[in-house]
Amino acid sequence: MDDYNPFLEKVHQTIGLDLSLYKETQMKRRITTLRDKRGYRSYIQYLEALLKDEILLKEFTDRLTINVSEFYRNPKRWEVLEKNIFPEMVSRKPKIKIWSAACSTGEEPYSLAILLHEHFPQQNFEIIATDIDDNVLKTATQGIYQNQSLKELPDRLKNKYFKRTGTLYSINSKLKQHITFKRHNLLADPYPQNMDLIVCRNVLIYFTDKAKNSIYQGFSDSLSANGILFVGSTEQIFTPQQYDFELEETFFYKKKQTISL
Repeated sequence: MDDYNPFLEKVHQTIGLDLSLYKETQMKRRITTLRDKRGYRSYIQYLEALLKDEILLKEFTDRLTINVSEFYRNPKRWEVLEKNIFPEMVSRKPKIKIWSAACSTGEEPYSLAILLHEHFPQQNFEIIATDIDDNVLKTATQGIYQNQSLKELPDRLKNKYFKRTGTLYSINSKLKQHITFKRHNLLADPYPQNMDLIVCRNVLIYFTDKAKNSIYQGFSDSLSANGILFVGSTEQIFTPQQYDFELEETFFYKKKQTISL
C-alpha cells in the first residue's frame, strides 16, 4: 500500500507544511526522488528519519521550496513597475509599504529597493520580505551573491549598489535598512496588512487551484485600496474580479476601491 497520503498528513501535523495544497504530481516526484536517494523504502520511514536528523530535514524543506531567483528577473516587467506603477503610487503615498512574498534568496526585495532608490530617491518605503525556508532567508539577510544572480543588472547599478570581492557581490548596507526578512507560510500564517504593493512571482504555479484561490484572496485582503499585486509571467489571474482585482497592466492587478454608501 502506498503510504504517501498518510505521509502528507504526518508532515502537516509535525512540520506544519500542508503539502496536499501543492500539485501532487510535481510534489510526489520530488519527495520520492529524495526518499530514494537517501535509501528509505517507505514514506513513513523517511518521515521518521526527517524528524530525527536536522540536516535531512533541511534538505527536505530546501527541495520542496522553489528557490530560483535573480536581480531584475524579466526586465520588461520591472520597466512597467518603474514607469507605470510606482509614479502613480509615490504621487499619493508619503511612504510605500511593500511585501515581497516567497522572496527566496532576496534578489527580488533588493531589486525593489534598488529601483526605488534609483528612480524615486526622495520616496520613503518599507519592504517586508518573507519565505517559508529559513536557509534562503539566511542568504537573503547576508545579501551576498554570485555574478550569475546579477546578469540582468546593468554594470552601472552593480558598481553603485554592490561591493565586489572576487566573484562575490555584497549589497549596499543602506538598501538593507529598508528591508525586513521574516519566515512566513503563505498557506498558514496571517498576512501583513495595508500593503501598497505585493510581489509574488513564479511561485503559485506549484499550488493547487484551491490553494491559489485562498492565497489570492489573502493578497486582496492584505492590500490597501488601489494597491497592486505583481505576479509572474505564467500566473495570470483569469477572473480577477473574484478577488476584487482589476487588470492594471499585464501581470499587475489593482485592488478595487470599495465605495461606502
